[in-house]
Amino acid sequence: MPARDKNGHLIPVQQLHPGDHAFVSYGNDEIRWDVITAFVRLGLARGEKVMVLPCPAVPEEEVLARIDFPSRSTASARERGQLVLSSMRAVIRPDAEFTAARQLGRLHAETDRATAEGYTGLRAFIDMGWVAALGTDLAAVAHRETHADGLFSGRPYTEICAYDRRRFDRAMVAAMEGAHPHALLERLGSLRSVRGAEDELCFIGEADGANRAAFMRSLEIALARTAPDRRLTVDLTRLHFLSVGCAGALLALAHGAAGHDLVEVRCGPGHRRLLRRLGADAMPRLAMREVIRPC
Repeated sequence: MPARDKNGHLIPVQQLHPGDHAFVSYGNDEIRWDVITAFVRLGLARGEKVMVLPCPAVPEEEVLARIDFPSRSTASARERGQLVLSSMRAVIRPDAEFTAARQLGRLHAETDRATAEGYTGLRAFIDMGWVAALGTDLAAVAHRETHADGLFSGRPYTEICAYDRRRFDRAMVAAMEGAHPHALLERLGSLRSVRGAEDELCFIGEADGANRAAFMRSLEIALARTAPDRRLTVDLTRLHFLSVGCAGALLALAHGAAGHDLVEVRCGPGHRRLLRRLGADAMPRLAMREVIRPC
């Protein structure tokens, strides 16, 4: 059964926008690079300045090699100052100990500096490995994470806080996930299904050929669950990618759902065009509602 997610909390990294404060966790040295590389490259493509504060335990050479792979397009961004590798020690300098006020003030100033330099905003990836490296009290970290609205509200700043599940206990990770307005899928190319408001079925991530079986299974379960109500709402707005195969499977299952009076599909303009090309308009029990996610 899909987990419940009534407030659009879980999203793919590709749907982050200025003003977003997001959580991600990882428990594997390879997986950690999925989100960071996508976050960096999307920021550069959007004309933002990008700061990366990697785990202090990871050598700088490895960080650069990872974010440069599979090409060295990020090297030129570093040369012109659009991509900056930093650390929490550098952010709070000249202070030696972390305080939320010092960190927030510096990031606020760096955002203003980025826009003054002609960038569209600032985005920062902060691996929370710095907490142990600086010997910072976890209560101070939690307070910062839950009292940072002024850094984001109405401002062109985007931040990911990455927690290594091997470094933080389960309760801390769960609390920090809940404290952030958004949580991110930790792997690119993955697909999650969750139950949203009013029992709708929400897909998050990438519905491609590799995930087609899971996509269909979630739809079949949701159709069975909602048979007594004779209606199902399917939310595609948090999909970064929808393949032709998965779109066709959705239409085929909706067409065969004789026990339903209505299958409503909430989607963005691109996915709506794809569904229409596959014949969605000719299906009487299928209704599409276009939703524009905020930029």
